[in-house]
Amino acid sequence: MLAMVLAEVGGPLVAEERPDPEPRPGEVRIRVEACAVCRTDLHVIDGDLPQAVYPIVPGHEVVGIVEAAGAGVTEPRPGTRVGVPWLGHTCGHCAYCGTGRENLCDAPGFTGCTRDGGFASHLVAEAAFTIPLDPALEPVATAPLLCAGLIGWRTLRTAGEAGTVGLYGFGAAAHIVAQVCRWQGRRVFAFTRSGDREAQGFARSLGVEWAGDSDGQSPEPLDAALIFAPDGSLVPAALRAVRKGGRVVCGGIHMSDIPAFPYDLLWGERSVRSVANLTREDARTFFEVVPQAGIVTHTRVYPLVQANAAVAAHRSGTLQGAAVLVP
Repeated sequence: MLAMVLAEVGGPLVAEERPDPEPRPGEVRIRVEACAVCRTDLHVIDGDLPQAVYPIVPGHEVVGIVEAAGAGVTEPRPGTRVGVPWLGHTCGHCAYCGTGRENLCDAPGFTGCTRDGGFASHLVAEAAFTIPLDPALEPVATAPLLCAGLIGWRTLRTAGEAGTVGLYGFGAAAHIVAQVCRWQGRRVFAFTRSGDREAQGFARSLGVEWAGDSDGQSPEPLDAALIFAPDGSLVPAALRAVRKGGRVVCGGIHMSDIPAFPYDLLWGERSVRSVANLTREDARTFFEVVPQAGIVTHTRVYPLVQANAAVAAHRSGTLQGAAVLVP
């Protein structure tokens, strides 16, 4: 197999030939068809996540075909198309796992962070944490749904029944969430980097009602603001934009420090929430919505060996949608 390996924090991804991995009990080996690049991969590369181990093969938006199953695995069967998301393991017995909150597990494992991920031709995953996929789904188009889609979905659900929604940072997650919001009949406002007319035009092409600079004013008060950009200064900006009782939800795994802000921004029963990881229930409900909402992902394909170029493109913020690696 071929893997793009990150040996240390900040280092480039290096192509490495390895023997095909053998699945252990409870695991399956998957032949990767496509793996999207996520901002979380950049955080792994940059050393922002203390739980990450090195060397590591990044990548957690994986679509592939099961090739082999370890002892005790009855599903998924070889030949089945599956997705492999960020959450790759939970303990199953802590207080969070026991109350339907496996995303907060005390002893989790994460694909492409604590266990090798999908920037490779093959990977091994726990069978119980793979996501069954419709065999008719196109792998490249589906890959971004495995994190940008799932985290966006969880973030939107955390916002509650908001009629007007602001999306801060219009990248892979927001371009999917915007389509879900429009299908649900919500009004959507997109906030991008100052002066990024290309991103604002992209947002308008997906049906958002308004698109403008994140350091400017919202055209009207919002019921909820979803923050996908890892910029802590957007939290007080979003609080200024939401009406009384409004909710600001931070959808990223890492964010720069939130600056001090006056209590008046929070007063009026406004709230700030974070979203951590995802659950298998999130995946089940989201993939039911995907065909109903007619979600179309916008992607740019890179050969696996060009993973560094794909990462650089994502980091630049110039991508419309998501970069996807194909072995």
